[in-house]
Order: sequence, then structure tokens, then C-alpha cells
Amino acid sequence: MKKIVLLCAAGMSTSLLVTRMLDAAKKQELEYDIHAYSINSAKDSIVGADLVLLGPQVRYKLSEIKKLAGDIPVEVIDMVAYGMIDGEKIIKEIAKKI
Repeated sequence: MKKIVLLCAAGMSTSLLVTRMLDAAKKQELEYDIHAYSINSAKDSIVGADLVLLGPQVRYKLSEIKKLAGDIPVEVIDMVAYGMIDGEKIIKEIAKKI
């Protein structure tokens, strides 16, 4: 099972997106453990992650989170997919990366 961590401003705005991503992963028979957290809890929440995704609203923290993550890949979620809460599109992108 791959651990995917989503970071956003408060950890709340991505909760619906996480649900849609989990549904899309299940349809594609992918085993992903996906959770959303506040960017302020990044240090603890990314431990053991296979991929870290940033919400577009915190993209300005990308370099900081990349340093914190070390070898863990860090990406910014596509703004349109995030805004449309398109879990399927994001899961397709994730599958290409991990």
C-alpha cells in the first residue's frame, strides 16, 4: 500500500478530494492510503509517505516541503483538478509517478 499525503492550508479543504481520490483508486484497484493534513503539520504527517501533494493554495511552500521531505517526491496538485475535486484525474497522475 502506498501512502499519499495531501497538504493544504488547514487540512480541511481537501477532505472531499481525498474521498474522491480513494473512490477512484478503488475503481482502478490501486491500494493507496490517502490522508489530508494542514501544511503546519507537514513535518510529522509526511513521515513514511511515498508521495506528498500540495494543494494549489500552499504551492508557495513547495521548496520548503521538498527540503523537509528529502527523498520523498513532492508535487503540487493541478489547480483545475483540485478546483473540480477531480479525484480520478489526480489518481491517474499519481499512478504515473509511483
